Amino acid sequence: MSKPVKGTERAAAGKAPVVVVAGGGTAGHIEPALALADAVMRLRPDAKVVALGTERGLENKLVPARGYPLELIPPVPLPRKPTPELVRLPLKVRDSVRKTREVLDRVGADVVVGFGGYVALPAYLAARGRVPIVVHEANKSAGLANKVGARFAARVAVAVPGTPLPKAEVVGIPLRRSITTLDRAALRAEARAHFGLDPDAPTLLVFGGSQGAQSINAAVSGAAKDLADAGVGVLHAHGPKNTLVVQEFPGKPAYVPVPYLERMDLAYAAADVAICRSGAMTVAEVTSVGLPAVFVPLPIGNGEQASNGRPAVDAGAALMVADADLSPAKVAELVVPLVTDADRVAKMSAAAVGMGHREADETLARIVLEAARA
Repeated sequence: MSKPVKGTERAAAGKAPVVVVAGGGTAGHIEPALALADAVMRLRPDAKVVALGTERGLENKLVPARGYPLELIPPVPLPRKPTPELVRLPLKVRDSVRKTREVLDRVGADVVVGFGGYVALPAYLAARGRVPIVVHEANKSAGLANKVGARFAARVAVAVPGTPLPKAEVVGIPLRRSITTLDRAALRAEARAHFGLDPDAPTLLVFGGSQGAQSINAAVSGAAKDLADAGVGVLHAHGPKNTLVVQEFPGKPAYVPVPYLERMDLAYAAADVAICRSGAMTVAEVTSVGLPAVFVPLPIGNGEQASNGRPAVDAGAALMVADADLSPAKVAELVVPLVTDADRVAKMSAAAVGMGHREADETLARIVLEAARA
């Protein structure tokens, strides 16, 4: 009987590579993982890509919708403060690593690519010494999981210069082709019809990440009359767990609330300006498509969202407002004059173009495939 061929041996022999991506939890981790997966399949149509996730993550919806198999493993949340949960953490890590290793063996993984978060840490520990590891860090300030994974990774890719990880290679953030090839002007009429927006009114896009942002929801919806009086249409993604009731103003451009945006490409095409958080993925997308933005950084964590948005602000492509300063009055004062100033919007859009990450998906895919052959 022939001896089973391990994943890395199969890849070295020219057989189809098996790439395991670990980027579950939020869209900020999942979307770059899926953009990478798409790029791998373009470069190696015979490859197999498997995603790791947890039963409670957004990947349960996003990954199958993109056509990739999803393997569920126990999450390893890392408490920020001393809690009883911290005492149980070693046992949870050991259990998750064991189950992740079983998945890697079963699918015949040739390389593991981690994007940080709850899923990445057990993936790195399970792959260590067995399967080559590639780490991708989207933020300038690396998270704990990626700091651990980078210590024994074959390759480390980062979004921006200055990220303090060893052997870091700057590649940008992998984005979906529907974003990097988006022609906003050509799609505008279709996009506004899709969402039921006024075809001609200046339009504000509002979103706060995949789960929404209550402070942004309250501030913008509270300024609905100011926006309507200024002739501004609004497309507002408030988050699937939130509700948003906005007064209608007959004869004025529509204010359209939606729980979640399935078609971000159309949302970007419909808009003239966005008001949003400044997660690394969001900043990469809005700058890539040339959409002026008002960033409202998430006020928790280590300040990475403010760091993410600063280059766009410095380039004149965006404005930034602290979460504590955001209010309906601030929206009326700052956002309404911007959305209604076509010349200013055009200048900010031009400044944003070229700041994105249009080739990052295939650059990272080549790194991953090289690691799989190592």
